[in-house]
Amino acid sequence: MVLLVVLVGYFLEAIGPVASLLGGILALLPLAGVLWALRIVDRWEPEPKGLVILALGWGAIAAVALALGVDLVLLLTFGRSDSPFALLLQSVVQAPIVEEIGKGLGVLLIFAAARRFFDGPVDGIVYGGLIGAGFAFTENIQYFASAFIEGGFTQASATFFVRGILSPFAHVMFTAVTGFALGLAARRGARLGGALGPWLAGLVGAIALHALWNGSALLGDFFALYAVLQVPLFVIFVVAIVFLRREEARLTRARLGEYAAVGWFTPQEVDMLATAAGRRTALAWARTLNGDRVPIMRTFIADATALAAARQRAISGRDPRASAEEAALLQRTVAARAALFAL
Repeated sequence: MVLLVVLVGYFLEAIGPVASLLGGILALLPLAGVLWALRIVDRWEPEPKGLVILALGWGAIAAVALALGVDLVLLLTFGRSDSPFALLLQSVVQAPIVEEIGKGLGVLLIFAAARRFFDGPVDGIVYGGLIGAGFAFTENIQYFASAFIEGGFTQASATFFVRGILSPFAHVMFTAVTGFALGLAARRGARLGGALGPWLAGLVGAIALHALWNGSALLGDFFALYAVLQVPLFVIFVVAIVFLRREEARLTRARLGEYAAVGWFTPQEVDMLATAAGRRTALAWARTLNGDRVPIMRTFIADATALAAARQRAISGRDPRASAEEAALLQRTVAARAALFAL
């Protein structure tokens, strides 16, 4: 909250209230699209709302404050230089390193403080993506407002087209690489010390992508490089998420299958819970029951998915509370099933 107050004061002083308000309104549009996309990615096993808010807040406030703080220190130390080399160094070296470290620290914080909710690569991508989305939102306020001050609505519209339409997922993709690496460590049962190596590896990948993106805007034909490089990278990113989602579904089926083997679930219920099509069919069936029992079915699906994740954490041994959570979720799924079939 202190950093938020400082950032608001900075924007009001540096670019004024009118331009800041306009930049904020424009920045909300790509943020809404990005959050919608991340919600689709996170739909299989949604993350806790508190961690979602923390991730967004870290990106929009803490990581931005860190980047601005480093800029201020470097300015006071070396002074301002408008030479082409200095601008290139700032854009291709300083910004990727400082910004990705700031955002990556947020992903590492969530891993350290809430490892039981950090189950695998998809979770890492979601947390990293949310932090990147928050950072891009605050950064976009400054870019859109500055463009409006310098060139009115025409320049603000051009900046919005490049940042809000062509590249709303840029920061999301960068930091998602860091989250993906931490997610792999989480899936293997790594604790904080063992996850530092993967975190650093992911951070290097995020910095490299960020530098490549900034370099394409300065060193060549941006739109040509965007078409032949950035678009294919985005397609690869989407395809990778699809495969990771399938892996989550496979793990859900495997873990719930262990319960089915001893009678807690039927094989048909496992098929329903472990596929998107099965879940849609189950929700449609719940609507036909007396009193519309869709909310109960949603609870049953969510608890069963969380049960599979808790079982996975118990098997890996990385969460000492997993067994207790497993038992509680098992009782909740039994209660939800009974409520579905109650007269």
